[in-house]
Amino acid sequence: MIWKGNTPMAMNSVVTNHGAIVALQSLNRTTDALSIVQKRVSTGVRVADAKDDGGAFAVAQSVRGDVAGLTAANEQLGGTKGVLETTFAALGKVSETMVKVRETLTRLADGTLNDEQRDQYEAQYTQLRTQIQNFISDATYNSRTLLDTDTAAGGGNIVTTRNESGSTFTVTAIDGAATLVVAAAPTTATAAQTALQSGGDFKTIESAIADAMNQFGSDSNYIDGQVKYNKDKADALEGGLGALIDADLAKESAKLQALQIRQQLGTQALSISNQSPQMLLSLFR
Repeated sequence: MIWKGNTPMAMNSVVTNHGAIVALQSLNRTTDALSIVQKRVSTGVRVADAKDDGGAFAVAQSVRGDVAGLTAANEQLGGTKGVLETTFAALGKVSETMVKVRETLTRLADGTLNDEQRDQYEAQYTQLRTQIQNFISDATYNSRTLLDTDTAAGGGNIVTTRNESGSTFTVTAIDGAATLVVAAAPTTATAAQTALQSGGDFKTIESAIADAMNQFGSDSNYIDGQVKYNKDKADALEGGLGALIDADLAKESAKLQALQIRQQLGTQALSISNQSPQMLLSLFR
């Protein structure tokens, strides 16, 4: 191609086909654009890897990490929740049994009982006490218990991850065998009466059981709230992630059709340009 002034003039040549070069460049650009749109349509996202948008991809990976961390934290909290639910079940049975203990202890406080009657009530009291001990020792979930402070026996405080940053929440264990079990059966009416009075053994244990249920109830509510918050936060993060990297499929579909038509036209234009040198042969006939 030669120039006259500012106007290009076509130059007939069998060495350099300028029309074909221009058509090929245009077709390559169309093919590249079509490849990008097809990738977005097939993956459903605008940013599938760092080549699409390095900055957006880096942010997306960080958000994905946060979501994965929140999911893992909720799994750990779920395990702790299981221990707490088991503990509640045990304390519930202990509390129910304490009602029967009080009934028996009230009878033992009666000074008119004969020896045989007292022996029967003492045996009943001992059986109820053993039952309470069993409820406490059986309060395990996945070999962990909150009613024992001995770590070698699966007890001790539970420190659980609560969020994606690795922050922790501690559930404090108690020595159930020492603080939640009534003393051995009183052998006299006076001893039974003392146990029932304010500051007596029964009243002390009854108060300790109530405190334990309140403590673990608060811990359970905290974990429920944290799990819900983590879920809501993960949903919000995923919503933001979608806004950042998701492709507008309606828009991409329209682009896809337009680029397919351009590709077809580009192919035809290149074919026509490649045929131009053939016309020069007629000049030599």
